[in-house]
Amino acid sequence: MATHTRLFSSSIGMKLAIGLTGLAMVGFLVEHMVGNLLLLVGPDAYNGYADVLISNPFVIPAELGLVAILGIHVYKAVRNYGANRAARPTRYAVKRAAGHTSRKSTASTSMIVTGAVILAFLILHLRTFKYGPHYLVDGTEVRDLYRLVIEVFAQPSYAAFYVLSMILVAMHLYHGVASAFQSLGLDGPRATPWLLGLGQALAIIMGAGFALIPMWILMRTLS
Repeated sequence: MATHTRLFSSSIGMKLAIGLTGLAMVGFLVEHMVGNLLLLVGPDAYNGYADVLISNPFVIPAELGLVAILGIHVYKAVRNYGANRAARPTRYAVKRAAGHTSRKSTASTSMIVTGAVILAFLILHLRTFKYGPHYLVDGTEVRDLYRLVIEVFAQPSYAAFYVLSMILVAMHLYHGVASAFQSLGLDGPRATPWLLGLGQALAIIMGAGFALIPMWILMRTLS
């Protein structure tokens, strides 16, 4: 037990935990994006998807699991960032992308910043949608998530904030996915280009997929 504790407290263990929890959250994001895109189909499809999730008896255990995964990811990422700062107390005067085989980029050097903003966005997102208002229909309060999303993203300020947040999510994934595979020891001379490409493709698809919804709603509202 002590050996396992020391492992996950070490630099390698922290990166391993960050990688595993990060990939778990990527899997959730893919499913979440596909479900959200049902909004483009119509209210019945989107609200039907939401009702299936809410009525699922495993939804609460799944949500608790996601909270635990997110908590571990954030905790280990902050500790890893602190350890790296302590190991290099003097910051570089100028940061540059290294080029060639190096993975250093704007996305990689801003992971802690994009992660912090994404966490703040997530709290607001849950407050707005998961714990958002119910609507009175024929004297009965009902949960109409389709209507709520339409009303929220019809506001240009919130739509712009959401799209900007999705750009930061894409930046986080751009480096994070390939870095997670590296931490798990799954990369190599042949695999690395493919993993980098996978991370970049996922970042673009996920960022664009999530950002499409508020952009579509806002354009429809303003037209």
